[in-house]
Amino acid sequence: MVRWTASAITRTDPVKHVLHLIGSGHDYYDALRKSILFFEGQRSGKLPPDQRVKWRSDSALHDGSTVGRDLTGGYYDAGDNIKFGFPMAFTTTLLAWSIIDFGRNMGPELKNAVKAVKWVTDYLLKVTSTPDVVYVQDLTWQVKPPLHWRPRPLYFVSRDPAYSRLLLNRAVRVFDFADRHRGAYSGSLHSAVCPFYCDVNGYQDELLWGAVWLHKASRKRKYREYVVQNEVILHAGDTINEFGWDNKHAGINVLISKEVLMGRAGYFESFKQNADDFICSILPGISHPQVQYSPGGLIFKAGGSNMQHVTSLSFLLLAYSSYLSHANKVVPCGETTASPGLLKELAKRQVDYILGDNPLRMSYMVGYGSRYPQRIHHRGSSLPSVQAHPARIRCKEGSRYFLSPDPNPNVHVGAVVGGPNVTDAFPDSRPFFQESEPTTYINAPLVGLLAYFSAHP
Repeated sequence: MVRWTASAITRTDPVKHVLHLIGSGHDYYDALRKSILFFEGQRSGKLPPDQRVKWRSDSALHDGSTVGRDLTGGYYDAGDNIKFGFPMAFTTTLLAWSIIDFGRNMGPELKNAVKAVKWVTDYLLKVTSTPDVVYVQDLTWQVKPPLHWRPRPLYFVSRDPAYSRLLLNRAVRVFDFADRHRGAYSGSLHSAVCPFYCDVNGYQDELLWGAVWLHKASRKRKYREYVVQNEVILHAGDTINEFGWDNKHAGINVLISKEVLMGRAGYFESFKQNADDFICSILPGISHPQVQYSPGGLIFKAGGSNMQHVTSLSFLLLAYSSYLSHANKVVPCGETTASPGLLKELAKRQVDYILGDNPLRMSYMVGYGSRYPQRIHHRGSSLPSVQAHPARIRCKEGSRYFLSPDPNPNVHVGAVVGGPNVTDAFPDSRPFFQESEPTTYINAPLVGLLAYFSAHP
């Protein structure tokens, strides 16, 4: 194991401290290209002819065969070989949101970003093809028969009108099913998804999240009324500074607030207040028990894989900054005023930290910069490829690769790992999976951030 540590940095003005390394001149477009390329290394199923990540081969080609269906495709969520629907839906939505808000800044990479979304929406259409059924996969070393679960709706605006209508109609059907059968999916699938993806936060936020996106997509009054009528019942004001695959509250509030700031949805005013409160809770120097900053300025929240919080919360900072800017508004936070410019700077500081502006002077994106994690917790990356090792590697035989001090044989370009701890220390070691494992839901919001900063460095 290689462990890098950072000495403590004395903080005076917390806001200035978090911003003190801005302006280092990163190549954000290169990082954007690599962050999208990462998703090709997470693909499951039959790979297309234009596959660019060559060490990833066809895999899981028999998914669904035990129930007579083709359930191939989708993404492996992290360093394993399992397709979890819950985080996959969040990943897809954040990729889509990145394109909706920042696709104009993606240049030639826009087509690759759209491909990254379509790879998984094609899969989601497969697993929702039977009315009132969603197929999922459990966490085992070998592929197991899919199970039925209670779904989380998803919507993506496609540049293909017919495909877009198909997705929207399917999202409506799945949402109706979820609303009729309310409950946490892990209630019936506890042994299959826990402790990795237990729905600890409950199903309520997912229903609001789905309704908000359906309102945005369809502009139908019934979804607006659903959100307003269920705001209290579904706890819209809970845990306002949480946003991730299990807790959508901050994202719900920010997404809806755009309507309020544009002056066309006063009935959503309470959501805007929640969004303002979220902003105030995350500012450096504001005392909040759920949000910390490392000595080097990285957002830190308790639990594993901290970079998922960094990228998701930073995405919301940037999105809300854009909405505020267009409305010529600021967020009052007691004696502090959070301007759109300040929110962008805070988001940029987090991105710069990931790319190398941190006490260890290393990039937490594999393949970006001259110093980055070499021993990430990822099966496909840490095991020799089929081309290099055609013979089968059995489960126990993989231990020598897992425990090896050598760098991974396959460089998973664009993968962003879980990141350093609250002291800015980082163990470049596969067994420390919370720090060294990449996930799709870390990269998805980062795509939007990098797109914006590539055009506005």
